[in-house]
Amino acid sequence: MFKTNTQKGVFTIAVGLILWFLPAVMALPAGLTIKAWHMFAIFVATIIGFILHPLPIGAIALIAVGVTGFLKVLKPGEALSGFGNGTIWLIVSAFLFAKGFIKTGLGTRIAYMIMKAIATSSLKLGYTMAITDLIVSPATPSNTARGGGILFPIVKSLCSAFKSDPEDGTQKKIGSYLMAATFQNNCVTSSMFITAVAPNLLVVSLAAETAGVNISWGQWALAMAVPGLLALLICPILVYKIYPPELKETPEAPALAAEELKKMGPMKTDEKIVLFAFLLALALWATASFTGFNATMTALVCIGIMLIGGAIEWNDVTTEKGAWDTLVWMGGLMSLATGLNKSGFIKWFADGVGASLQGVDWLTALVVLALINMYVHYAFASLSAHVGAVYAAFLAVAVAAGAPPLYAALLLGCETGIMGCLTHYATGPAPIFFGAGYITQPEWWKVGFICSLSSVICFLGVGSIWWKILGLW
Repeated sequence: MFKTNTQKGVFTIAVGLILWFLPAVMALPAGLTIKAWHMFAIFVATIIGFILHPLPIGAIALIAVGVTGFLKVLKPGEALSGFGNGTIWLIVSAFLFAKGFIKTGLGTRIAYMIMKAIATSSLKLGYTMAITDLIVSPATPSNTARGGGILFPIVKSLCSAFKSDPEDGTQKKIGSYLMAATFQNNCVTSSMFITAVAPNLLVVSLAAETAGVNISWGQWALAMAVPGLLALLICPILVYKIYPPELKETPEAPALAAEELKKMGPMKTDEKIVLFAFLLALALWATASFTGFNATMTALVCIGIMLIGGAIEWNDVTTEKGAWDTLVWMGGLMSLATGLNKSGFIKWFADGVGASLQGVDWLTALVVLALINMYVHYAFASLSAHVGAVYAAFLAVAVAAGAPPLYAALLLGCETGIMGCLTHYATGPAPIFFGAGYITQPEWWKVGFICSLSSVICFLGVGSIWWKILGLW
């Protein structure tokens, strides 16, 4: 539809202006203030900008924050409030953890150690990638960094070692399976921890702002443990069944892993420092309800340990563009979402939709919302844009329909990672794995849809039962 970024930008601005001036030609709906409407106009234009990408989303968020303050829709302090959100700084810290894993080679070492121990078949190689992803995911809030920076290079080297290459038509020997399984694993682990993908932290912040629900790192991890592990157990074998590799046994893999570990040498001091800081952070995050230590402050202290130990340097911190880009766009979006909520727009919307659901029980309403939330992602090329566009509104509607707030927040929130499995553009690592050429687009969409059904059953079905046992609803 749009051929240039200029056209995308003009369209985004035009939508914002039309919405802004709409009250001049027609009456506002009952119960809605002009301030709430103007906040909505800016928010909609921002989300359209996130989807169309006329500029990087950080730039769009920064412009939107400036506009809200300049036009006096929000006071300067309110417009900048999102940047002081503790959850935003937790994700910055987690990006720096990921930097430590990648820079020191600790993530790669973990993968090769698991491969050496168990990877005697193509299926076991699929589980090797799944276990590695699971271990590293709590400290890598960029699924692109985790999938593209740690796992993809290993999978690509394995494909070369087993002479499986799309260039000579041998991609289905083992490469297609490993690429598909590793990517699908990545989507599952992205839902298992607050710090496994950036939008999860946005979910937590929006849940607190919209429904007054506070979800801790440990609570999320415990809630997602059973459905996540089940989904991760199913994923490699499910892909194996629907997209079987020609090469079934890989007795050479442990020897290949041993050779790579030999090249890496003994674990270096900086790897040990990163491992210690990571395990300390996990222990304190998981026990925060008992110890009282704030998750963000814990993360910052552990980053300090890595800096003091020399595992990462200050230059690594200042040049970690992913962390600071996320801080800007997520902080800006949080400011806008907070303004939208405080202006009364979210309540007005939820009350209106909730009234239309009279006679529909809350569980049916919540399940319908969850399924729409999951599969509307075919229209999105970003998990973050999706969460920013619909999560708060869907949560507000679910709560207005009578759903328990914590249950609704978790049910809608757990989909943030798994929805990335659907298409070759759905999330950051998708274009990396798809671009390697091992899987055609129809095959990718087929595998993605089938895996999505498995994940929906695990997270929404089994997850709901598990959360009931935990007393979360």
